[in-house]
Amino acid sequence: MAEINLDKIKELRGQVGDIAQYIWVGAASLIVLAMMFMSFTTIEPGEVAVRVNNVTGSATAITQPGWVFRLPMGIHSLHVLDVSPQTFQMKGDSSTDDLHVERLTVRASDGANFHFEDTTLIFQVLGGDAVTVSRNAGHEYAFRAWIKPYARAILRDEFGRESTITVSDPSNYGAAANRAQDRLNEFLEPHGIKVTQMVTPRPKFNADYEQLIEERNSLRNELEVIRSNLERAETDRERKLSEVDRDENKKIQERRAELESDLATAVADREKTIRAADTYQIEKIGKGQAKLAAAKRKAEELKGQLDANYRAKKAEIEAFRTQPVERVMERLGETLKGVTIHIEPWANDANPSKIDITQ
Repeated sequence: MAEINLDKIKELRGQVGDIAQYIWVGAASLIVLAMMFMSFTTIEPGEVAVRVNNVTGSATAITQPGWVFRLPMGIHSLHVLDVSPQTFQMKGDSSTDDLHVERLTVRASDGANFHFEDTTLIFQVLGGDAVTVSRNAGHEYAFRAWIKPYARAILRDEFGRESTITVSDPSNYGAAANRAQDRLNEFLEPHGIKVTQMVTPRPKFNADYEQLIEERNSLRNELEVIRSNLERAETDRERKLSEVDRDENKKIQERRAELESDLATAVADREKTIRAADTYQIEKIGKGQAKLAAAKRKAEELKGQLDANYRAKKAEIEAFRTQPVERVMERLGETLKGVTIHIEPWANDANPSKIDITQ
């Protein structure tokens, strides 16, 4: 009987040992599974993770969404950062958190004060610089603390360069906002943060100055209307000038065509006249040359005749010169035949020296 009990006890002990082994295996499996689940972290879209090796001190940025593994037992530390666009507002009279602070008040270059009712900055963490953000700012949302001091100081500085007159012009304070955004990024980007957009409403002044601004804007609108009317008048003027130019050009073209036609007719008449004059000239020159040739021949004939008469007279004179006085007197008498000579004595003095004979 005792032997039977011992066998049963041994059998029961063996069964208990087998159950204990199963329990240990199950517990070990659960521990392994728990550690595996604890070693994986899910990265959602819009998040990045910084995995820090606590043994070597190195850090790695993980920018792809999904499962991220880290070694347990404190070997790896994993820090998740929100890289989605976030809004920083300066609005109201008091601050509520890191992203909602009191409104921005600025002192202009001429000493006057103005403020912005709602100044909004859109910023985000640069995913590739997540390690820099984690080292410089800290974990989770600690990087938000970088925005407030930089934004307030730089915006006051840039808008403070403007006077109350220039800052009320949207183009001027828009340029100041762009300068402020650029300067903000110069300071924030080395820390892995970037301002992507800045929205600044029109600055507000005291009631009297606001009224003056409204009056100035009203006058500016009137000025724009006047400019528009001037531009329209200039357009009408240009249109009318174009119409006048078109009509005058038409008249000029018609008159030019008439003048060109008259010129062509005058040129044709001129050519006709030139040809008639040339024909008349040729005809007259031919007749003149013919008359000249005839006159030359006549002159030559007369010259020959005169030469012959001259030689005959000369020969006769020479012959007469050699004749005696009686022949000369005879010839003189033949010449004076039929001539009556009356001789009247006349004397100018007592002793006349010559006698004048008058026919």
